[in-house]
Amino acid sequence: MKPYLGALLMAALVGVAAEPASAQKAGGILKMYSPDSPASMSIHEEATFVAEGPMMGVFNNLVLFDQHVKQNSLASIVPDLATGWSWNEDATDLTLPLRADVKWHDGKLFTAQDVRCTFDLLTGKSSEKLRVNPRKSWYRNLEAVTTNGDYEVTFHLKRPQPAFLMALAQGYSPIYPCHIPPRDIRSHPIGTGPFKFVEFKPNERIRVTKNGEYWKPGRPYLDGIEYTIIRNLSTATLAFVAGKFDMTFPFSLEVPLLRDVKNQMPQAICELAPLGISRSLIVNRDRPPFDNPELRQAMALSLDRQAFINIITEGQGDIGGAMQPPPEGLWGMPPDMLKTLPGYDPDVQNNRTEARQLMRKLGYGPADRLKIKLSVRDLPFLRDPAVILIDQLKEVYIDGELETIDTTNWLPKVMRKDYMVGLTGQGSGDPDLSLNVIYRCGGELNYNGYCSPEVDKLIDRQSIEADTQKRKQLVWEIERKLAEDGARPIIFYDRRATCWQPHVKGWTVMVNSIFNGWRMEDVWLDK
Repeated sequence: MKPYLGALLMAALVGVAAEPASAQKAGGILKMYSPDSPASMSIHEEATFVAEGPMMGVFNNLVLFDQHVKQNSLASIVPDLATGWSWNEDATDLTLPLRADVKWHDGKLFTAQDVRCTFDLLTGKSSEKLRVNPRKSWYRNLEAVTTNGDYEVTFHLKRPQPAFLMALAQGYSPIYPCHIPPRDIRSHPIGTGPFKFVEFKPNERIRVTKNGEYWKPGRPYLDGIEYTIIRNLSTATLAFVAGKFDMTFPFSLEVPLLRDVKNQMPQAICELAPLGISRSLIVNRDRPPFDNPELRQAMALSLDRQAFINIITEGQGDIGGAMQPPPEGLWGMPPDMLKTLPGYDPDVQNNRTEARQLMRKLGYGPADRLKIKLSVRDLPFLRDPAVILIDQLKEVYIDGELETIDTTNWLPKVMRKDYMVGLTGQGSGDPDLSLNVIYRCGGELNYNGYCSPEVDKLIDRQSIEADTQKRKQLVWEIERKLAEDGARPIIFYDRRATCWQPHVKGWTVMVNSIFNGWRMEDVWLDK
């Protein structure tokens, strides 16, 4: 870590630790910006945190990651709408008793039937259908959900899956009401959470207000939250420094903007943290000439990962594989093992020499270059690395033209494989979740159509394994196979900052997920 940033972050942490204990105050509107405008307000139909984050406080889960523990894990899961949970002896039935004092925002009672409806919807068993269902593969091992009266549910699994609770605890796993059709949730969500939805004006703002009948006494402290959509992050940061916002959008400040904040607003409290999100190269394998594995291998060998980290994060990012690297990531390979993967040799020039040989074999060269269109979401922390990627691909006779895509169009576009080459963000989380949706044959977020029956079998084996160390060995075997196959080359893992004014209290920056810390029911304003 650079000395300046190390001192900066240490001072911030010392400042946090030195804060005197004080009683929480109720009231006030928390104001922040949002860097993008989502397609809808339906968490189950979205794949970005610009939709999921602001809506997480509108809903509840059955269980949730403790909002004050930085690292998400099985050990940090706490009850939410459920009051607890238990497994049968075969570890195939998970039973959760439910709270009996919960109302939906429209006054109707929450019951076990809502839980069953939600998971019937997610697994495609319901007569109602989601417009898109980006995480259906999370529940491929779920046979059925049954109810025992109004306040108990049981998840029946096809086989043991020790980490199944990790799926239920995600911010992406809220319970939806039976009596509201999914199409209405997109524009006006009804939940049971600490905040009620007020409005979403595309490209302008998202607003939520306090749920005065929230089932958890005394929560939330805030009267509401306002998200003003400002796509230019420099403009948004200036507005924060000018005092127009209480905090920045979580995980939105790259290192140069973090430095600007600390120079202009030294009293701000800031944390630079890993996101659990990588930047990855996606290639449409169904589209010639990208159906040729040697061409895809050459593209992977062109990558200078450290250059991305040096330029984008000023040395603060991480090199990793399909799983977030340790210590923040629970499943990533140790660094020495990672270097042995194909394409991870620190000798970039040697890698590129091999790549150029492959390209010449395919008929490309200095005078006969491959022209591509590189698609990316129109956000700076995706656009900027895409520009660097185009520059690096030139080293192996590939000339790229940047194509920026609005967030509202990105997910449908890549899911229908309407692209040539792209750069995307990719979550890692628990292997059961990320491997199934991103790398399994037919996975919903498997944008580039990678398919290996061998890898699918390994994914199932690691899912069944209850011993953490044995499971890690299986996950690392999958990592190696993915790198050998050039499944979806991981470029680097980002680190970005969140800043807030000293009067903002009760919010914890998580280090292995940008999706799971948005409940906001414990946040309060000391002013």
